[in-house]
Amino acid sequence: MSVVWHDLECGSYVEDLPLWRALADRHGDPVLDVGAGTGRIALDLARHGHAVTALDHDPQLLAELRRRAHQLELTAVLADARDFELGRRFALCLVPMQTIQLLGGANGRARFLRCARRHLDPGGVLAVALTDELEIYEVPHGSPVPLADVCERGGVVYSSQPTAVRADPAGFVLERRRETMSADGQRSVCHDEILLDRLDPTALEREAAEAGLKPGCRARIESTPDYAGSAVVMLSA
Repeated sequence: MSVVWHDLECGSYVEDLPLWRALADRHGDPVLDVGAGTGRIALDLARHGHAVTALDHDPQLLAELRRRAHQLELTAVLADARDFELGRRFALCLVPMQTIQLLGGANGRARFLRCARRHLDPGGVLAVALTDELEIYEVPHGSPVPLADVCERGGVVYSSQPTAVRADPAGFVLERRRETMSADGQRSVCHDEILLDRLDPTALEREAAEAGLKPGCRARIESTPDYAGSAVVMLSA
């Protein structure tokens, strides 16, 4: 995913930040942010004085994260969340914004959970956000559509328009219409789909137990007009 689309579709989300800050203050450093993207959470925690390692599989997003980090105490690592070895342990591992539901089903989650377990300090905490309920909708042809996310970069206007959330045997398919318009009037349109695995907190806790993680408390991040709410599952090593 390019930096512009990532920032446009994810970068303005702030409702979860108070929870991640509170967890980092409670459990201490170092903190591992899985699926860090351009650093929405990692940079925020680093600015609040935490030592953060940001992990993502997209080199473009990590390059932008490094550029934005400046002198902050932050390490960016290019790796797959299902298969990484960092050679250190963490007091806290965060998995925000439904990243756990993008790992390719139960097998991908099991691989990640084993990796996370190996990287946690004794008593360390893994905090995982997931969406277990989404409103299914499709915008009928000719009907009003939800407001698009729009920004301008380098003379190009980018627009990302939600068009549908579809039920799928494996989970939920989120559809968007992405459009760009250059200063000279050149227009491009493409359609983007993301599959979120179907997962609920109890199922995640059961899978985590098989990886040697113990269930703890849960938290809730409420929905907004633009973003679905999340259940946050706490698991300890």
